[in-house]
Amino acid sequence: MIRPATPADVSVILELIRALAVYEKLEDSVVIRAEDLAVHLFGLRPYAECLLAEDAGRVVGFALFFHNYSTFRGQPGIYLEDLFVRPEFRGAGHGKALFVELARLAVERDCGRMEWSVLDWNAPAIAFYESLGAAPHGGWSTYRLTGDALAALGR
Repeated sequence: MIRPATPADVSVILELIRALAVYEKLEDSVVIRAEDLAVHLFGLRPYAECLLAEDAGRVVGFALFFHNYSTFRGQPGIYLEDLFVRPEFRGAGHGKALFVELARLAVERDCGRMEWSVLDWNAPAIAFYESLGAAPHGGWSTYRLTGDALAALGR
C-alpha cells in the first residue's frame, strides 16, 4: 500500500533516510534532524512531499519528492530526491508501486516529466529504472554548491 506521509511519520522517514545513506555509503553526510524534517515536509511552507510504502502495516520504503519547473516545456515536473525500499522487502513491488503513484501524481498535476539522479555504480537501481521505461538524460552533468562555498557566494 502506498500512502502520503503524515507528521506522525517523521521518525520513520528519518530512519529510512539514514538507511538509504548507509546503502549509498554516505552515512557521514546525514546531518538532518527530525525537527527540521517535520518543518520542511509539514510546516507552513512545505518544501517536499513524501510517499510511504507499507507492508502488513510496517513502513518499508519511501519516495521523497518536490516540484521543479521546465521553462522549455512550460510545465511543472516532479523531482524525485530519494527512493528507498528496505533490503528485506525488495523484489515485492514496493519500489514500482511508489513509482506508479509518483507518475499518477505527475499526470494529475499536469507535470511534463519526472526526474531523479542515480549513482553510477548503482546497477540494480539503474536496471529497475530502465525496466519502468526511464532513460538516462545524456549530455548533462549535475553540479552542487554547498557548505562554505554556498555561504561565501550568498554573502
